[in-house]
Amino acid sequence: MRSAKTGLLSYRYRSLLTFGFLFGIALNCNANGQQNPSSSSSGTSSKANSAGQARAAAIATSDGAAEASSSKLKLGAGDLVELSVYGVPELSTKARVSNTGDLYLPLIDYIHVGDSTLEEAQALIEKRLSDGGFVRNPHVAMLVDEYASQGVTVLGEVARPGVYPVIGDRRLFDVVSAAGGFTEKAGKTVTITHRNNAERPVVARLSQHLERGTGDNVEVAPGDTIVIARAGIVYVVGDVGRPSGFLMDSDSITVLQAIAMAGGTNKTAKLSGTRIIRKTSQGAEEMTIPLKKILRAKAPDLPMRADDILFVPSSAGKTIMYRGTESVLQVATALTVVAAHP
Repeated sequence: MRSAKTGLLSYRYRSLLTFGFLFGIALNCNANGQQNPSSSSSGTSSKANSAGQARAAAIATSDGAAEASSSKLKLGAGDLVELSVYGVPELSTKARVSNTGDLYLPLIDYIHVGDSTLEEAQALIEKRLSDGGFVRNPHVAMLVDEYASQGVTVLGEVARPGVYPVIGDRRLFDVVSAAGGFTEKAGKTVTITHRNNAERPVVARLSQHLERGTGDNVEVAPGDTIVIARAGIVYVVGDVGRPSGFLMDSDSITVLQAIAMAGGTNKTAKLSGTRIIRKTSQGAEEMTIPLKKILRAKAPDLPMRADDILFVPSSAGKTIMYRGTESVLQVATALTVVAAHP
């Protein structure tokens, strides 16, 4: 009986030990489970802070670039500025820069601010207020409400010629895009005249395919005048499929390209009598073209210039219509100009 009791106690003791062991494991797992979410939350918070710092740095860089760009701008005629003096609200005013670059302000009268940056103008006004004894240790703040002088004039072959504002760094294609882009008659020559160097205009030659590169996308500055030239025209008259005038998409068009755009020669064309009529300062000049040999690749293809007239005579009776150079010129001027590109 005693041994049975002893065995029962031993069994209970072992059961209690096992239960205590399992209970300790459960507590440990629970503690680890509570700790992991905390560490995960901490990691997420750390990543969020890093992302926020990166965004803040990007915004600061952007603001710094914008501020640096605006600091390059100079005041000019027509600009409307707003001025305030710290602690002296009576001196707050709006004024427009005159054509001579002067600004009228209370107490200090006229002050020249033309071709000055905002920082330079503020320092100049502060000095005048201090030297005149009007304000002790003045702090002037200026804001430009209208940058009337920061405009670029776009003329020529664009959809909407006019004056467009240029704030910050801008390039040629930016201004042309604001003007509605090039027209179908636009050429590849762009003349840029700078306000401070009008005697030396810059001539830019655009590539034939703008999508292949933007090397001609030059910088423009406020006060510039941009003129987009019209493309040159060559005329094809006589015994061809479609006698017309054709816009030149490049600096030159060859004879074969002009013939192709005109629909080719007719069967009744007299190829041996083909000639180019070119306008010069001494008058019209005629050059005989070996069109038959050019078509058979037995002679080199010849380039044509703007305003050249390629005349292909006919071996039939209607050649009488084109007797003389003057008759050919009259026919060419009456042709429809086609915006076809080789």
